[in-house]
Amino acid sequence: MIRVRFAPSPTGYLHIGSARTALFNYLYARHVGGKFLLRIEDTDIARSTDESTRSILEGLAWLGFQPDEEIVFQSNNADKHRAAALKLLEEGKAYRDFTPKAEPTDKNIKETIADRARQNQGVKSMRDNPFRDLSKAESDAKAAAGEPFAIRLKVPVEGKTSFEDGVYGLSERDYAEIEDLVLLRSDGHPLYNLAVVCDDIEMEITDIIRGQDHLTNTHKQILIYEALGKTPPRFAHLPLILAPGGKKLSKRIHGEIVSMTTYRDHGFLAAAFRNFLALLGWSPKTEQEIMTLDELVQSFTLEGIHRNNAIFNFDANNPKRWTDDKAIWMNAEYIRTMLLDELLPFVKAELKSAKLWRDEYDDEDKAWFENTVNLIRERFFTLKDFSEQGRAYFSEDFDFDETAVNKNLKKFPDLKVWLPELATRFESLEDFTHDPIHETVGNFAAEKGAKLGQIMNGARALLTGLAVGPSMLAVFETLGKEKSILRLKSQIAWNL
Repeated sequence: MIRVRFAPSPTGYLHIGSARTALFNYLYARHVGGKFLLRIEDTDIARSTDESTRSILEGLAWLGFQPDEEIVFQSNNADKHRAAALKLLEEGKAYRDFTPKAEPTDKNIKETIADRARQNQGVKSMRDNPFRDLSKAESDAKAAAGEPFAIRLKVPVEGKTSFEDGVYGLSERDYAEIEDLVLLRSDGHPLYNLAVVCDDIEMEITDIIRGQDHLTNTHKQILIYEALGKTPPRFAHLPLILAPGGKKLSKRIHGEIVSMTTYRDHGFLAAAFRNFLALLGWSPKTEQEIMTLDELVQSFTLEGIHRNNAIFNFDANNPKRWTDDKAIWMNAEYIRTMLLDELLPFVKAELKSAKLWRDEYDDEDKAWFENTVNLIRERFFTLKDFSEQGRAYFSEDFDFDETAVNKNLKKFPDLKVWLPELATRFESLEDFTHDPIHETVGNFAAEKGAKLGQIMNGARALLTGLAVGPSMLAVFETLGKEKSILRLKSQIAWNL
């Protein structure tokens, strides 16, 4: 059985690039009838936090990615990682490095090698470590004497690692380009590459799908698999998601724009954002863009992943364009076209969060609520629009858009008298529905020598606070006779 895993580090929220990696793993597993697993790589004690773990799990839950088995926390396996390093040491596949530094690292050794290379007229060897070929007796004696040491993998001198990448094809790297990998620090802390390999072996991972930035690690990890006598899984590396201009999409630079929970909190539908993410670097064999989760699962293959980096287009300096244009378009499409029964629970949750929900919407006013949501969703882009742009339908406490007031009211001073007069005409209407309303407003406009649109647009500004929206006849009918009359007579907008 195919077994894939998503393995985030809890050092921050769920990054949009990481979310896409999780999605591609999930779709691949479901497409081939395999299992999708989750491992939290929390071994960076200084930076890993419970808050980040919660944020990651919330983001995955919002997107609908539930792991098929219990979540694995890498920190729980540290003893197993250490045991693997000691086994390699005992077998002569690794060695103790007594380099006299508090924390020997790959970077330190590279710098030491580079210094020696410069001294030797540029001749560089990644195996130039004085402790690499120390005899077992000498090494044991130094360790017994209490000298601190790291454990390094003894990378072969000649040869190369190679694998067939599921996206990029054949990938090779000479052993001479890979340093002897640190497996354990001098404090006994297992390093990333060892921990990942050990965990993937224990979890019986068959396929690893992850970002292109892990390509270098893959060659190193293959060496560890081979040293442990295990067959490496299949690998597929995903192109990166970049910011406009080709810069790295970074938490530090771009902040919450790259966080999945940001989109949840800004009123995106999980299904819509999941659909958008899938098409950010992958395409089906058709021109179809709006796809259900089942359709994504059926269509997904590694062959459909693009080799070029994807661009997440947004304008961080413009609050109206803080997200990718296609993402906001796709979310609007979902809001406009999804089954009303599927949309209503999301609108209810949004109104509750904005303290606009009334229990009557689940009871005697249920039909009104459903019809209202269906009416106003046509021009909305996110769920937040229902509590912001749509606020006038659910509350008397709503704001007036300055442009709407200036363009549709104050530009025509006569409306300050005419619209209250129209309200008086409405008072005599027994049937406050589409046709009688249309006839009343039409006759009124004709009497005043005004254009019908002038009256309707002015009324829209008073009734909804906006310059655009659904048909005004539908707005009158939806808000009802009493509210329409009160708002037409109101002077609040005129005094702004």
